[in-house]
Amino acid sequence: MRVLLTNDDGIDSPGLAAVEGALSVEHEVWVVAPDAERSGQSHAIQMRGPVKLTRKGNRRFACSGTPADCVFLAFRGSLVPRFDVVVSGINTGPNLGTDLVYSGTAAAARQASLLGIPGVALSLDSLTPPWNFAPGAAFAAENLKNWVETWSEGTFLNVNFPAQPLFPLQAEQTQPSRRRYYDQVVEFEAPGGEVWCWVKGLILDDKIPEGTDWDCVRRGRVAYSVIVSQPVTVEAPAGRQIK
Repeated sequence: MRVLLTNDDGIDSPGLAAVEGALSVEHEVWVVAPDAERSGQSHAIQMRGPVKLTRKGNRRFACSGTPADCVFLAFRGSLVPRFDVVVSGINTGPNLGTDLVYSGTAAAARQASLLGIPGVALSLDSLTPPWNFAPGAAFAAENLKNWVETWSEGTFLNVNFPAQPLFPLQAEQTQPSRRRYYDQVVEFEAPGGEVWCWVKGLILDDKIPEGTDWDCVRRGRVAYSVIVSQPVTVEAPAGRQIK
């Protein structure tokens, strides 16, 4: 298969390098990834001004835009041949449950789905080094063909690898968890009157719901969730009217 590989940690990320090496054994891999970290940029796209693509080697391009830009430009542009699947990651840090709202890693897989192509987001449940990407990269390479063949239009696959996996790797289909953060804003008023703000976030949850992606990775297993990428219509409760 021809694979488009991207991420939100940047083209020099060790997680991207690990999965690139694993997938290249059996697949033709093209890389279009941000030229620097774009974590937390969700599904932002560049609507004003140009986006620059810089060659970084054979089948590799660094992009000045966002992860969603990377996928869109590779799909609509002329530099990358038509690909069969988009793989995004492996992200340094988990993308569990409600984290998907903010994740650039997930946005790249979602953008693939919106273009009618299978998309897979890969993340590792570890925010600090040393990162062990090898088991996840090997697992992705082993299962990619099956993921593509069982893909459902209008969805993408979100996969999280445990920081301390059980061997052999075991995977469970899970429901996305609800992740609540205690967000603290630290403010500093400069002499000129400007107020500089830093956001410090701490996870508030002290109980991890059973059966969720969060619970799964903490038990040392691979969590995968099928995420709907298209807007869906939900019927309003009886008697409720919008005025």
